[in-house]
Amino acid sequence: MIAIDNVLISEDVVEAQFVCDLSKCKGGCCEDGDAGAPLTGEELDEIRNAYEKVKSLIPKEGLQEIERTGLYRYDKEFGWVTPTVNGGICAYGFRDEKGIIKCSFEEAYNRGTIPWKKPISCHLYPIKVKESKYEGYDMMNYEPRESLCSPGCALGKKLKVPVFRFLKEAIIRKYGLEFYEGLEAVFERK
Repeated sequence: MIAIDNVLISEDVVEAQFVCDLSKCKGGCCEDGDAGAPLTGEELDEIRNAYEKVKSLIPKEGLQEIERTGLYRYDKEFGWVTPTVNGGICAYGFRDEKGIIKCSFEEAYNRGTIPWKKPISCHLYPIKVKESKYEGYDMMNYEPRESLCSPGCALGKKLKVPVFRFLKEAIIRKYGLEFYEGLEAVFERK
């Protein structure tokens, strides 16, 4: 276990290798799960603020689910989450011409339409962050899905890219540059 600031980090975050291979997984993490994407309290506001600007990117089924259940919903196990269509794809997801699931928020962000990229839980995946049983601490774990993420695990090994480096932007977004540099320092010492 690695400790930086108030975050307890699994060794796998630094030691394992991973690079998303969207051509093979097709963004399956956006439709394969027990609930929608976990959301922070601040992200509820981001979704409310961005919804009208991303609405045109959301497929009909997603819009119908959002109209039926709301912009987000509360799950007993995961807290606030994005809605899903029939327990599958995130209501904010859409498939591009290659069949890859994309995020309406990220697409709007990339176009310069909104200032928020997407839920941090999505941005960090396959790293998951949970509150620790020790008050004031987060637990950061590398948790790829065994079959779905196997192409990303293979590509990471081929390219020799540690998980934390692949997710540099997301880690800095969540915890800041100094935190990320701490992970680099741990990696360099190994």
